[in-house]
Amino acid sequence: MSADQFNTDPWLDGETQIADAPGNHGDETHLWLRLLTCTTLIETEIRRGLREEFDFTLPRFDLLAQLERAENGMVLGEISKRMMVSAGNLTALVERLVESGHITRTTSPSDRRVQIISLTPFGRSAFGDMAERHRAWLNNLFSGVSAEERDMLLAALAKLKISVRRGLTQER
Repeated sequence: MSADQFNTDPWLDGETQIADAPGNHGDETHLWLRLLTCTTLIETEIRRGLREEFDFTLPRFDLLAQLERAENGMVLGEISKRMMVSAGNLTALVERLVESGHITRTTSPSDRRVQIISLTPFGRSAFGDMAERHRAWLNNLFSGVSAEERDMLLAALAKLKISVRRGLTQER
């Protein structure tokens, strides 16, 4: 592969670069890059679909997904924990979704400093439409993997998640 092909191939990813590079980068690096590549490809397609079909962003979709599970709404702090982002990062996102009519923001009757974020009927309906398409996109992207292979992947990734968490605990 020439240097020009290496730099311009839109499907060239970190995993391929490591495989093509001299030297031994180890199975762990190859595994990490394979996971990263798959995640990036899937996320890129989901972002594209949400943008093109619904004029919506993935962070907005993720916020609606959290709220869809909470019939009585959620406080901003709980949403930030579940989405693994700071409450400050959510503020502008919440504001845009309030303006678009997807969610409401009300003050807690027990603590006026706490805001409860809830889906509106419009937001619930819009999320349902997006979630249906989201499932279809994932079904399409995963169509080359059998149910048995998906089960094996889920089990292996669950084990990896435990290993990573254990490693994080030991590092600190």
